[in-house]
Amino acid sequence: MTTTTLSAAFPGGVGLTRLKVYEWETADGVCGGSPHMHTASTEAYFVLAGTGRVETIRTSGYESYDLAPNDLLWFSPGTIHRLVNDGDLEILAIMQNGGLPEAGDAVLTFDSDVVADPVRYARAASLTGGSPSDSLQDAARFRRDAALAGYQRLKEAAIAGEGEYLAKFHQDAVRLIQWRVPEWKSLWEETVTPESQRTADWLQELAQGQASHFAKATVARSEANSPGTIFGMCGTLQKWDTGHALQPAEP
Repeated sequence: MTTTTLSAAFPGGVGLTRLKVYEWETADGVCGGSPHMHTASTEAYFVLAGTGRVETIRTSGYESYDLAPNDLLWFSPGTIHRLVNDGDLEILAIMQNGGLPEAGDAVLTFDSDVVADPVRYARAASLTGGSPSDSLQDAARFRRDAALAGYQRLKEAAIAGEGEYLAKFHQDAVRLIQWRVPEWKSLWEETVTPESQRTADWLQELAQGQASHFAKATVARSEANSPGTIFGMCGTLQKWDTGHALQPAEP
């Protein structure tokens, strides 16, 4: 077998993450992750095990969706979402525009004065911004609780029909990430856009009765990191590299 790498990204340029939702209790008496919002990517949750729910806040208001094994739920940019773990909740998160969330697409729901200040936000969002004695787990829990404090205010306002609070969060979130957009656009053009162009090329060939791309067929495999070693926003993560530099798969 050849040892060269393949130019074969996972279909659609999406990202995959296995998520074991935090079992840490929160101030409102339930367990779960850090509320946040994606600004340029749709996210899907496929439930592998356990039960829980997703609380959401949109311009249309607050809603809650139950989760059980084999459920599939997805939400578009601008949806603030909070995962609640009612028992052993594990999810396969499927993220559009794989790479953008890792580049800062998500905005955590800290207090409004933090979200409005890029320096304070960066410090609050970082797992290295706390006390030097804090473990990564302690830092992740502290970050979760800080995001939850701001989220509770957003939730109360949404239930009360006070849309101004959410509108301000949206405005502050856009200002927070605006400087990143040129980097995101370059990343998207390098990863997601070629996927669409390849399909267009294949369709054109097939319409002409040709199939030269069959000769370039590939099979690729990606190894996951050790589960539980990454503390994410909503739980411990197991991630796969779904980019372009993948190894050929052995049978």
